[in-house]
Amino acid sequence: MYQLKTTVVISASLEKVWDFFSSPANLKQITPQSMGFDILEGGNGKMYPGQIISYRVRPLMGIPVKWVTEITHVNNMTFFVDEQRIGPYKLWHHEHHFKLVDSGIEMTDIVSYQLPFGLLGRFAHFLFVKKKLHSIFAYRTKVIREVFP
Repeated sequence: MYQLKTTVVISASLEKVWDFFSSPANLKQITPQSMGFDILEGGNGKMYPGQIISYRVRPLMGIPVKWVTEITHVNNMTFFVDEQRIGPYKLWHHEHHFKLVDSGIEMTDIVSYQLPFGLLGRFAHFLFVKKKLHSIFAYRTKVIREVFP
């Protein structure tokens, strides 16, 4: 199992930050265009526990992959969790935490994940998956700072 943890402090109110991140439609805005990210269904309105969202992504060489996630936990203005139900990972558990700090809102993403294919998956993680995930989250941080200057 691998884990990626990122933290960004956002200079905005908790209400504005929560409003932005609790809308699945905003995912496209914070995802690199190179991922070819499109919501296919279930992404309208505000998220809620049990919400199923289907996407199409092109994470590698432009090959489309269907990704289905479920919003499994929502604690209003505090955290939410999405988990992969169908997609490229053997396991994907993504926690989003929001905490009021002196300079704004500290948002922490914790992604716990496993790749399929055993030794081949571990090799792929070493070669490119880890780097790709880090670049996706670096892009998210950049866009978040533009959305909330």
